[in-house]
Amino acid sequence: MKLIVKVRLLILFFIVATIVSGVTAFPLETELHWVLQYKNSLPVAMGNWLQSCYDALVETNKKYPMLAYGYDWLAFAHIVIATAFVGPLINPVKNRWIIEWAMIACIMVWPLALIAGPIRGIPDFHILIDCCFGIFGLIPLVICRKWIKQFEIA
Repeated sequence: MKLIVKVRLLILFFIVATIVSGVTAFPLETELHWVLQYKNSLPVAMGNWLQSCYDALVETNKKYPMLAYGYDWLAFAHIVIATAFVGPLINPVKNRWIIEWAMIACIMVWPLALIAGPIRGIPDFHILIDCCFGIFGLIPLVICRKWIKQFEIA
């Protein structure tokens, strides 16, 4: 497979993953309800944490539904960020900086999670899950950047 095809497929994967991770913020209450059906299959601390999150979300949505608007904006931001990758999809070399910007953003997940998580009372296991988003986002971006640099050398 040609290198340009591999680069574009990796960028396309990142676009789709970013959109999917964002749009899951829209139906959060429904998703948590679904996950809680499997609560007994989860570690106790995780199941209890998810139950607490679900209860808080249900109560908040009943009394203050306008706060869910923040989740709508979170989802929208993911979609907007994903559209930034159309540039590298079309011209990876010219738009390599977007890949590098995204790598920086993935690295910045760690300090945010490690600082804000404890302040907000987020359990350690959930903070580590959040940090994984930075790692799993960084992996395809590092590979993509490496491949793009091969174009610049050639």
